[in-house]
Amino acid sequence: MPSRSQPDRDSPQRWQAGLFLVKTRILQLRRAIADRSTRPPRHPASPHPGPDPVVAVRQAPLWRDISPVEFPLTAGKVENLRRAARAFHGVEVPAGQVFSFWRQLGRTTRRKGFTSGRELREGCMVPAIGGGLCQLSGLIYQAAVEAGLEIVERHAHSRIVPGSSAEQDLDATVFWNYVDLRLRSRDAWRLEVELTAADLVVRIRSAGDAAPAPAPVAATPANRPAPSGDCLSCGMTECFRHPAATAAHAPAMGHSTFLLDARWPEFDRWCRQHSRENDRWFIPLDGRRWKKPAYQWSPPPGARVLHATIPTLFRSFRQRRLPQQGAIRQRALLQGDRDLAEAYAAMVDPRCRHLVIAQNLLPHLWRTGVLGGRTFDVLMQRWPIEELQRRLDLAKQAHPRSTTLGDFRADRSLIREETEALAAAGRLITPHRAIAAHFGDRAWRVDWEMPEPLATQPADPPFIFLPASRLGRKGAFELAAALQEGLGAGLKHLGRATEGDADPFAGLQASPGTAADLASARALVLPAWIEHQPRLALLALASGIPVVATRECGLPPHPLLHEVPAHDPAALAAVIRAVLHPAPATCAAS
Repeated sequence: MPSRSQPDRDSPQRWQAGLFLVKTRILQLRRAIADRSTRPPRHPASPHPGPDPVVAVRQAPLWRDISPVEFPLTAGKVENLRRAARAFHGVEVPAGQVFSFWRQLGRTTRRKGFTSGRELREGCMVPAIGGGLCQLSGLIYQAAVEAGLEIVERHAHSRIVPGSSAEQDLDATVFWNYVDLRLRSRDAWRLEVELTAADLVVRIRSAGDAAPAPAPVAATPANRPAPSGDCLSCGMTECFRHPAATAAHAPAMGHSTFLLDARWPEFDRWCRQHSRENDRWFIPLDGRRWKKPAYQWSPPPGARVLHATIPTLFRSFRQRRLPQQGAIRQRALLQGDRDLAEAYAAMVDPRCRHLVIAQNLLPHLWRTGVLGGRTFDVLMQRWPIEELQRRLDLAKQAHPRSTTLGDFRADRSLIREETEALAAAGRLITPHRAIAAHFGDRAWRVDWEMPEPLATQPADPPFIFLPASRLGRKGAFELAAALQEGLGAGLKHLGRATEGDADPFAGLQASPGTAADLASARALVLPAWIEHQPRLALLALASGIPVVATRECGLPPHPLLHEVPAHDPAALAAVIRAVLHPAPATCAAS
């Protein structure tokens, strides 16, 4: 029996590859000439499925059981499928028109982001740019058969890979541009292609009632032998193709990538605890170099750190010129998130199997398709957009005079993308107790990072401290109503943003302050409808200062925390009064 290092067959030669190249160029030229007058159109795509029912679904695993030596080109195949899915998902083909795989996708090149995957060529499984797309063309063919579409053109592989659909003659190979898959239907139809964490999924929608086409007759294995070699496992190291498949790849089974933005200490701690050697950390800026404390993440030793400096600097430049509130500011913030997400997506290595993602980048990454074929967790910094807007609408109903509660609503496509991405995510990591409760068992609640306490010195006359601007979403209207009941204390607040002519604190004993005023406050009050990062409330609790806040602030249980319901000025006033003027302790009778 021959050893793996000395197979019982001849090694492929360069002249054979050269002859194959010449043959393919001739065939490609011939196909291009033939298609000059009959080339199928490239059909447009729509992100919205419409009312047509799903008439066919086919799916296949992306990864299967692979060994470390097979992993690099399998990861390359999945990356190629991610790229191709963007070209095919949502394609709508009119009745009677031909759908062409290659016309829709175009040529696969490195410039377009395609990479090396395994391709069956001349009896060998070899690395090739765009390799692995036959899995997609095969599933489209199978779905087309199920949906009753006319098969205008289809080619089977010359050899059968054991365990593949070729054993049932359900495969459809493609090779630019002359080995194509072409379909047609008497009714309009829509193609959908998606990658879940584990599977490639193809769906066809149509309102037609075409009968399923007869199942193709299975070919006999004798006519389609198995491949005679595999560059990753055949052991023929002297083959000129072999180094291209293995030399540049470590024998690892993938790594994780952390796609991060503004630093939260809770997320920094969690990511360090769950990062492994050779994981990638994508950070907007090098905090030590650019002296930006918010970006000073602390990746563990052995992690590879990459920065997206240019989009981050552009985002920072634009934000300095934005108004403090309003739709213009919110649109600009979303654009900055999109730019950073797209920069990160271009940097993710095909061999990355798992992602940890900052929530503000999530919908934009979902749109790029980079999450397909991967598992991912989300660092939850806020309410989901749909829930956030629902809560703002409730606040607007309670305070119709507000000029800020209804000043911005996100595009429906962005809401849909975030909702779909959150549904596909694994763990939703957050220190915010209310957000964690919203997601139930899917949430991974981490502890808030408690800051170093302040040296406190209560002021006289007493005042309470609002650690936010005079805005409706921070509970300014409720707090103003409570102050009108005579609490016996003044108010200091942060920030310059206000409700304009509807300023809730007009005529009240309220004045602007700074964060330093917290040390002399009698209590911190935050009756917010929306609060995602209550840092000063945490500082107050750590410093022994009572906190009156809504459950929506997401604070941890604490003896000094007094929770009040949102939009209940009477209950808020009663709790503040009890905190400022506690009842004297009584002794039990002996």
